[in-house]
Amino acid sequence: WARRAAARRQGRAALRCGESGSLGSMFRWLSRDTNRTKDARAASSVTEGLQRLYSEKLLPIERDTDFHSFYSPELTDADFSSRPMVLLIGQYSTGKSTFIRHLLGRDYPGLRIGPEPTTDKFVAVVHGPSDQ
Repeated sequence: WARRAAARRQGRAALRCGESGSLGSMFRWLSRDTNRTKDARAASSVTEGLQRLYSEKLLPIERDTDFHSFYSPELTDADFSSRPMVLLIGQYSTGKSTFIRHLLGRDYPGLRIGPEPTTDKFVAVVHGPSDQ
């Protein structure tokens, strides 16, 4: 038990003391540092908190690993402030409309459910003051 605990401490120390550009420095924010004080800045919303965490924690790692040149571009402020969208795709009669009804808690205009394929158009469900 003592050997395993010592090995874990050495591994954490290696992560904290890693040289620039190594895996140790890239994951240094994951290590537990008991001397670190909690951040006094509180986010006023979940969106602001996620945006701050992304820019302070994830974006530096993405830049260090050149993530944006082979996967997706950096997230912008608009990515965090825009309304979320969900796209449901699937075979007919697999529960897409039932899932939307469950989320809304009621039927929505244009809803048709039947044993045969009933979808002949795309349906956008958005928040608003009235049904359309």
